[in-house]
Amino acid sequence: MSAETSSLDFHPLRADLYQELHSRPFQVIPSTARVTHIAVLVTPEQRRTQFAHLQRLHRLLGEPWPEQEVSCYEHNFGKLRVRREVHMEFASYTFINLGISSAEPFAETGISSLPEGWLEQLEGTIVGAFHIEVRPSEEDARSELAYMRKYFEGMRLIGSSPQEGAARVLGSFQLHSDHFGRFMVLNHKMSNSQLGRLVQRLMEIETYRLMSLLALPLAREMTPSLNDMDHELATITQSLADNESLDEQQILAELTHIAARIEAYRAHSTFRFAATRAYHELVLTRLEELREDEVSGHLTISEFMTRRLTPAVKTCEAVGERLEDLSRRVDRASDMMRTRVELAIQSQNQQLLSSMDRRSRIQLMMQHTVEGFSVVAISYYLISLLKLGLDVLQDSGLAFNKSLVLGVAIPVIMVLVFLGIRTIHHRFIRMARRQ
Repeated sequence: MSAETSSLDFHPLRADLYQELHSRPFQVIPSTARVTHIAVLVTPEQRRTQFAHLQRLHRLLGEPWPEQEVSCYEHNFGKLRVRREVHMEFASYTFINLGISSAEPFAETGISSLPEGWLEQLEGTIVGAFHIEVRPSEEDARSELAYMRKYFEGMRLIGSSPQEGAARVLGSFQLHSDHFGRFMVLNHKMSNSQLGRLVQRLMEIETYRLMSLLALPLAREMTPSLNDMDHELATITQSLADNESLDEQQILAELTHIAARIEAYRAHSTFRFAATRAYHELVLTRLEELREDEVSGHLTISEFMTRRLTPAVKTCEAVGERLEDLSRRVDRASDMMRTRVELAIQSQNQQLLSSMDRRSRIQLMMQHTVEGFSVVAISYYLISLLKLGLDVLQDSGLAFNKSLVLGVAIPVIMVLVFLGIRTIHHRFIRMARRQ
């Protein structure tokens, strides 16, 4: 590092960011090669086991093995080239047999040179597995088609002439008797580098096509349940619109059950549907890069994908959108139901307050009545006490008219008691208002 740049603060991932663009280089494939590509769904544990299995292949073939796993690994075992790529949810293996052979197409494949039993012990679930026969073109166009058709077991073929006729590609996009798919590439005027890029695009198109279709069985499985939930939700919404007398508790329980089922489906399908969209975009990008010309009498790969793959992807997208729409509709129905319950509670509260107000007025009238009785009772006891006091005074020799004194004291005592009770009553009212 020069003195001028030694003091610069470089991002710690800068080198990795540069290397990422070169982590999966295109292969260089000669015009005579037999390629086998396998895509395997893996768990993190299976991925680690697969790397150990790859090391075992090196030991079986007498080659030094890699110590550390990388996203793209490639090694030549003489005439056999092995490439392993690690993706988010799957790993892909490409086996290229570069040896010269006089055997018929697909009689020898990319996996023919592997040690016996090694491939059968590969961990994971295989999604894509197909052979690609790469050969130079030595005949005219019509003879080529007749030559290529012989090796696809009578299946209907899809094909084109990519890169403005620089090569010819045919495939069936079906499984053959060996449980592998088949493609044949006849090279007209491509260099080894161009041929490697063409083969790489074919492998990616077929692999991503299969990965994108993994969501289709899930979408079909979910559709009947979505139909049932849609019908249940429509019934509930209609009953709310008709303002029928409903059991709010039962309706809320049904809405909660539907919402729980929807969330379970979303948790199970969101990643799969998102992956389908991503894989489909990759397929369309690789198809554009092929720059196909039509082969007389055959659908091009782009036409086939547009006609068959795109509707399947649209089906998955429609189910995903329907799931989201159902979720929003359940939320709106729940909001309406909660509003209905809140209005009912407010009505009950209003009735309760009216009842409490009536009770309060009755209690107030009863209180006034009790206050009147209280004035009489307290006045009676006070007058009785006054009479006892006057008797004591008379007995002590004090001369006065006891009856007159009692007669004058009775109204005075009653007025004073009444005023005292009213004063206490008003004091409590002021205290309650301050609180």
